[in-house]
Amino acid sequence: MPEASTVRTVTLDSGVVVPSADWVVAENQLPGTLDWVMSATSRIWGYSDHVSAVRGDVVTLCIDPPPVPYRVELYRMGYYGGLGGRLVWRSTPLAGGPAQPPPTVAPGTNMVECQWRPTVRVEIDQAWAPGAYLFKLTGSDNGTTAGYIPLCVRDDDSTAAFAIMHSVTTWQAYNAFGGRSLYVGPGTARVGESGAANRSRVVSFDRPYDQRGWGAPDFTGNEFPLIFLAESLGLDVTYFTDIDLHQVPGRLARHRCLFSLGHDEYWSSTMRDGAAEALAEGVNLAFLGANAVYRHIRLEPSPLGEDRHQVCYKSDFAKEDPLWGTDPAEVTANWPDGPVPRPEQELVGSQYADIGAMADMVVADAGAWLFSGTGLANGQHLARVVQGEYDSYEPGLSGPSNVMILAHSPVANRGRGRVSDMTYYTAPNGGGVLATGSAMFVCRLSDAPGIDPNIVFPAIPGVTTVLWRMMENVFALFGAGPASSAQPSVANWRQFD
Repeated sequence: MPEASTVRTVTLDSGVVVPSADWVVAENQLPGTLDWVMSATSRIWGYSDHVSAVRGDVVTLCIDPPPVPYRVELYRMGYYGGLGGRLVWRSTPLAGGPAQPPPTVAPGTNMVECQWRPTVRVEIDQAWAPGAYLFKLTGSDNGTTAGYIPLCVRDDDSTAAFAIMHSVTTWQAYNAFGGRSLYVGPGTARVGESGAANRSRVVSFDRPYDQRGWGAPDFTGNEFPLIFLAESLGLDVTYFTDIDLHQVPGRLARHRCLFSLGHDEYWSSTMRDGAAEALAEGVNLAFLGANAVYRHIRLEPSPLGEDRHQVCYKSDFAKEDPLWGTDPAEVTANWPDGPVPRPEQELVGSQYADIGAMADMVVADAGAWLFSGTGLANGQHLARVVQGEYDSYEPGLSGPSNVMILAHSPVANRGRGRVSDMTYYTAPNGGGVLATGSAMFVCRLSDAPGIDPNIVFPAIPGVTTVLWRMMENVFALFGAGPASSAQPSVANWRQFD
């Protein structure tokens, strides 16, 4: 059990010293399996009444059954000798049919929501370790019908050095089950940067995830490789979601470092203010992606529980937000826009720039702590690390003035003068903030197995091992305590202005 486990420092083969927990080491020595990987051609749809749970909670699954008998399996995701998952529970065989009712669409907000009958209730066993879990729904037709329901198991008493946060609000924002998300809706009319004019303004967790993410959007590429790496090293870790941060922002004070993973776009005021307060008190923040803290959201209750409706009108429809004119600070426009602008650079250290990058990461400050032991030199390229969304440091915006630019990578495919910046700064007498500036950074950390065997993010020779070494430096510095004590940042951004 994690609460009875010993936490110690260990020296990795590189010579870096990191905090390790015996329970993580022991957990990952248990037998693993690749049976969690799904190769289905059609989906079983389902959702849970919990995005996260603690041991002893009862989690209810609502499943639209296939026409054939099926079963439910629960896997904990980790390293497990490189196999990535461990089976912890299996249901008895379940009968197929009848179908659940179709989802509803709320007038005005275009929110898609399901009111499905409960199918399976699962008590979270006291023996199950905290972590990222996947319910796998598998049909009896040789596995050609399957689906996933993600779940985070928390340990609210944990004081682990590292807290890994699942960005479930971003998963839900892109979820188009029922034909609508915060980006798309029926038809082709497009308005501004947010997609169809008839997209949702509110999305609900009371519905399955769509096919785009194989039941756990962004998990495979943008989150799992970091989990795979951290648990392979036996790091002292714990897990929660961004909704858990919203509900109890003070939980960050129990840890030394928060890992925000590859795509962490949607934040509430409570989440943002909680992270800023924790940073000032000495908690380190690692944004291992790009486009973080860009969309302002509110969370409201659904029929299944609190904080299961996610409100986000975005900037192009901000005047439709019921709080427009009455509570401007909580209007769900993009954070940099307003009506009370708060650019994410104030917290992250850099600003969302654009999407569609396809570029190398270019080292700009090889003497910085992040690159210790890598052998990298200024101007050296790491192939294809900058892809998708990317961030840049913007001198004209508000934010910390002591920002160090560690990598300064031209993004030529998006036009002249576009760059992706990897940044680092420290809060006075507080924590440090690292932002990689590339949405694909986590994807490049390891060759972990994928949810879809047809989608592979292989290790890149000469790149992946260097990124591992960089992450070992992050684990060492951010796992030791407030980074401002050991590595205070010294501004170098003027060299790149």
